Amino acid sequence: MTDEDNHFARARLAAGALFVRGDELFLVHKTYGSGWDIPGGYVEPGESPGAACRREIREELGIDRGPKQLLVHDWAPTETDGDKILYIFDCGELGSDEQAITLQETELDQWAWVSLSKLDDYLIPRLARRLRQAHIAHSTSRTAYLEHGAPAPQ
Repeated sequence: MTDEDNHFARARLAAGALFVRGDELFLVHKTYGSGWDIPGGYVEPGESPGAACRREIREELGIDRGPKQLLVHDWAPTETDGDKILYIFDCGELGSDEQAITLQETELDQWAWVSLSKLDDYLIPRLARRLRQAHIAHSTSRTAYLEHGAPAPQ
């Protein structure tokens, strides 16, 4: 690595799975951090965001489900973590897989379907914004580019 390389952003990448049932989103409760979230986690070196999403679903929920469509690309840096790019993928309907869910006990202790109107009761504000935008993208079959969980300024 050269000194010139230090001038380029080194963003952490994370990938999450969106499962939708009408106006409800599937959330998991993590035993660490900020509590409620969607299934997902950080992308490992050499791993694509889509592959990371599939791996996290398998690890956290015990089901094998790959992403169908990218819904959100969110540039969401923080003072503590630096540059972060967060991906949310549409992972289809859970359907009969819901009965097969086996939570990863070391990280998760419960799951719930939460209506869009109640997201603020479960999530930190930037995640609630991001998931509302992901639901809009899901409903319109498009991908949204966000900054800090909100549509980027024009």
